Amino acid sequence: MIQSQFAISIVLLGLTTNIFAAEGEASKQDDKLLNECIAQQAAIVEEETTIKTLREICRSINQQTSSDSNEKDELSPLEERLKNERATRDNPAVITPHKRNYILPISYVDNPNGEPFRAINEDFELDNFEAKFQLSFKAPVAESLIKDEDVLFFGFTIQSYWQMYNSDVSSPFRETNYQPEFFYGFTNDLEVGEWRNLVNLIGIEHQSNGRSQPLSRSWNRLYAQIVWENNNWLFMFKPWYRLPEKEKTEPNQPDGDDNPDIGDYMGFFEFSTHYQWDDQTFSMMLRNNLRSENNRGAIQLDWTFPMGKRFKGYAELFHGYGESLIDYNHKTTRLGIGVLLTDVF
Repeated sequence: MIQSQFAISIVLLGLTTNIFAAEGEASKQDDKLLNECIAQQAAIVEEETTIKTLREICRSINQQTSSDSNEKDELSPLEERLKNERATRDNPAVITPHKRNYILPISYVDNPNGEPFRAINEDFELDNFEAKFQLSFKAPVAESLIKDEDVLFFGFTIQSYWQMYNSDVSSPFRETNYQPEFFYGFTNDLEVGEWRNLVNLIGIEHQSNGRSQPLSRSWNRLYAQIVWENNNWLFMFKPWYRLPEKEKTEPNQPDGDDNPDIGDYMGFFEFSTHYQWDDQTFSMMLRNNLRSENNRGAIQLDWTFPMGKRFKGYAELFHGYGESLIDYNHKTTRLGIGVLLTDVF
């Protein structure tokens, strides 16, 4: 009995020692942070500021930092992005990303679409290897129009395909798509099980390649986008309605519908999902025209991974129709790898 009590006493003494040791380490860390803050503040405050005042200032700063850190741990990746966007929304020195921003200096296309260009140059041949990049940003136009924290945005996206290695035809930009849009976004808090509908968008967009006939391609769409999240997982559903255009009487007529059958290939919706695992993100995009005959669509698989402190690596696999406007009715498969500037999360 005495031996048991002695053993228990030893265990309790060890636990107590560890607790005090941990508290001592935490106290040392707090003192270190406090002293570092005092040294930083002393360089910027007025000379007559007392040490007592500096201590109070730094304790307040450290408490706020600790509070922000705890709040960050509780936020989902999407909530963290929304928080960061709100914090910089009114800063003119900050450009807010819209879609992913990336460059794929190397990508391989199994079946490059040279047919449209041969109407201009019969000898025009495309390389299988080319570079691809996308730049996308948005800016707030108006806020709190209908409810708190709703925003009307202007967005602009450029996606370009560059025959960088095709010196035989002077390495041209084969295709560049321009996509300006206005969209209204608002947050929501609808929950179904473990899933939450956090963000919804309603917008109008124009997409064109800015070319003259016979290479001109363009269309206009009204769309909605519904975003559901479950911690590190996002599901996004984007249906659209194509705004009708005047029918052409001849193919090379400058005004009118350049591509009346684009819906047969691009479909009427886009479904995408993103999953964040540690510092990596896995994504999938699906489009389909939902027709039993002449069924067409596209699938894209993406993987982003760490590459230094500022950038990420980016791998992309696309298969199907409509990767670009000039290829809306041409089936291709592309595999590319490059650098990502801004991710979904």
